[in-house]
Amino acid sequence: MFQNFDNPGDFSESAARIDALRRVLKEAGVDGFIVPRADEHQGEYIPPSAARLEWLTGFSGSAGVAVVLADRAAILVDGRYTLQVRDQIDTAVVTPFFSIETPLPAYLESEAAGLRIAYDPWLHTMSEVESLGRVMAATGGALVALDENPVDRIWTDRPAPPKGRAFLHGDNLAGKSAAAKIGEVQAAIAAAKADLTVLTDPSSIAWTFNIRGADVAHTPLMLAFAIVPASGRPRLYVDPDKLDDGVSGQLASLAEIRPPEAFESDLGEHAKGHAAGLDKHLAASRLATIVEAAGGRVVELTDPARLPRAIKNDGELSGSRAAHRRDGLAMVRFLAWLDRQVPGSLDEIAAAERLEAFRAEAGEAAGVSLADISFDTISGAGPNGAIVHYRVNRETNRRLGAGELFLIDSGAQYLDGTTDITRTVPIGEPEPLAKTRFTQVLKGMIGISLARFPKGTRGVDIDVLARIALWKAGCDYAHGTGHGVGAFLAVHEGPQSISRRGMAVLQPGMIVSNEPGYYKEGAFGIRIENLVVVTTAEAIAGGDLPMHGFETLTLAPIDRRLIDRTLLTEEELGWLNAYHARVRETLAGELAAEDATWLEAATRPV
Repeated sequence: MFQNFDNPGDFSESAARIDALRRVLKEAGVDGFIVPRADEHQGEYIPPSAARLEWLTGFSGSAGVAVVLADRAAILVDGRYTLQVRDQIDTAVVTPFFSIETPLPAYLESEAAGLRIAYDPWLHTMSEVESLGRVMAATGGALVALDENPVDRIWTDRPAPPKGRAFLHGDNLAGKSAAAKIGEVQAAIAAAKADLTVLTDPSSIAWTFNIRGADVAHTPLMLAFAIVPASGRPRLYVDPDKLDDGVSGQLASLAEIRPPEAFESDLGEHAKGHAAGLDKHLAASRLATIVEAAGGRVVELTDPARLPRAIKNDGELSGSRAAHRRDGLAMVRFLAWLDRQVPGSLDEIAAAERLEAFRAEAGEAAGVSLADISFDTISGAGPNGAIVHYRVNRETNRRLGAGELFLIDSGAQYLDGTTDITRTVPIGEPEPLAKTRFTQVLKGMIGISLARFPKGTRGVDIDVLARIALWKAGCDYAHGTGHGVGAFLAVHEGPQSISRRGMAVLQPGMIVSNEPGYYKEGAFGIRIENLVVVTTAEAIAGGDLPMHGFETLTLAPIDRRLIDRTLLTEEELGWLNAYHARVRETLAGELAAEDATWLEAATRPV
């Protein structure tokens, strides 16, 4: 199993740990400290050695930030975690806040006015520090950078940094050589009038050098930094224990391999008298300090690998389509198996384990091994499905009871592609409200699937298409409609998204999820998710503009038993029936007879 089901959060010691942190802060002469869920790379995926927020508070979600003051502490989380956070923290010690209503700057402005608030400059981006510094200065206080993270001083059993083995990602899978990608990055540096840049995002390093690793859970990343000059050989800073001779030799043909402890001094040396391009929204604030202290100049430069990494090439798209076909077979086998179980006989963990087994079998049959799952499976029965990013453990594990909904959000990491799919199914006969809400969510998902939009359209411009049916019913969901997805990389990838914050232009080749939902606390959760790729759409007769659209990659039935046909338009029914026909025609011939018969029934026209 790539997933374990141990209880991830433990707040039993958080009161003592926060008290110990306060003593360290007092010694340092500061009034408070910000504890983000972040590491030096500012990514969503962090190793256990960087899980300071979880160690301090018990909260195990993928996004959040705590503020510890002398007499109180708070944790700020987004809409995905408003239910989870209350179960994972000691609310007598830490007060939870919804970060949409109370973002970190607003909290500091109201609760820390006039105080000296400390931070670790490796764990905050340049833009974050600029914003928070302005807020604190306006209150008469100050934002203070610390040379040593005070949490590390009291975390006596902190895990060692990861040493996952790196491996090469072949040009046939990457679709382009590493040398060509380095050339693209260097051209972008020169165009920005910079002399060098620092690649801080491990996903960008993985893409640029056609390398993958095993330093974080479920995402094939090697934690490293790279200094890339506008011309000449890059320098790659990576623990040599992660590289065998073959990998080391390939990388050495592209870049000079340097130990991580040389990174700061080398950056200062290269930056002296030069313009260093840094992405202010991704690069740690500490990097700007190193550059400027060495006599260099910081130039704003968006990570030059980020956009080309998001726009998949033909090789990457071909791999993704193959991965989704394989994953579709696993999902159909799982859903058919699930339907054959007696209500109440199965629990959330058993369902997650069986799905992973089906994926492993699908990969083995195709000769493309399942490298990992792409995230911890969200396997939520009944009220657990209403917890948006629920992670089942042995304490919360619940049986799939008759009359309930079961939500399973899962994905796979195959060498040729990354998948992410959510399906919601009834266990027995669903209640009428569940069918109504499911159909409203489905209308939103179909709305995105059918969308046609002109060049230059952003995710924020079409997010409403997924919500309008729910809005008309007085409902909504507190997460984005879609996130970017990598090519055998991170299941959450920027800059593309379909959300209220989706300001990146949607361009052909970008893969995004399409996953509206509805969550009734204490009762059930509904989410339907497919991955789609932005395409150049066929011209519209009589239209004036070339248009873009979406190709759906995911192949798995959407449960017909939860659909209220009377709520769907003819166009929506046409899309659903055509999608189900495509699923059936693509997969049926590769299934055993029992599963093929199930698929035939599951994809009958509505």
